[in-house]
Amino acid sequence: MTDTHITLVGAGRMGSALAGGWLKAGQAGNIDIVDPSPAEIVQTWADQKQVRLNPEPNPSDVLVVAVKPQVFGQLADEIAARVGPETRVLSIMAGVTLETLEVKLATQNVARAMPNTPGLVGKGVTILCTKPGASSDAIAELTSLLAPLGQVEGPIDQDLLPAATAISGCGPAYGFLLAEVMAAAGAAHGLDPELSMRLARKTVEGAGALMEGSDEEAATLRKNVTSPNGVTQAALEVLMSPEAMPSVFEKAVGAAIARDIALSKETE
Repeated sequence: MTDTHITLVGAGRMGSALAGGWLKAGQAGNIDIVDPSPAEIVQTWADQKQVRLNPEPNPSDVLVVAVKPQVFGQLADEIAARVGPETRVLSIMAGVTLETLEVKLATQNVARAMPNTPGLVGKGVTILCTKPGASSDAIAELTSLLAPLGQVEGPIDQDLLPAATAISGCGPAYGFLLAEVMAAAGAAHGLDPELSMRLARKTVEGAGALMEGSDEEAATLRKNVTSPNGVTQAALEVLMSPEAMPSVFEKAVGAAIARDIALSKETE
């Protein structure tokens, strides 16, 4: 990736995380960032001449689109002005299809990726989606671009991206919600709310760290904590009943998939 000219359109939290990773990888001086209201860190990079902020449009080797999908249509012409015949376009916008990218940016050289928010601390997982027949060199370049956020999975077919998004893209919110509802349940049963939140938060953090450091399946780790006829089993019999977590999560993922598909139609 060294000496690759990269243009990043949209430097919000995820875009900034990518740019920070590229700078650590030695790309200083090769990055253009387009953002009308840059964050303080982005402005600092620009002041230090590590990046060029809001330069005049010129084609780059790679253009990463990290704006909100709802505003992509309004910005498409401006973004297209930065796309040349050899520019590789990578979108991290939810719901904007490869076909829409091709039409609005007037290029066939497009790919998509769906990162998640743990990428902000290098612990994320990003799903890569390329067109059928993408070369191994193209896949390697895109994987290298996304590596600062954490693990890269794929490429996968675009038809599977909504389901993958519903698991990994939305998934951190599910984990945060788990800590939230655990804390609320503890408070409902008499714990001080602040203590209950500390217990819940640290427990979710610790479970994630334990799973990261283990080769065992999640189901095995769960069973390792569950003594027969014990306290944990009593709780799990409620959580794992057919009408509880299994059913609720299937419905939740289905709702996320439906919204992703609807968003793709809205942004055509």
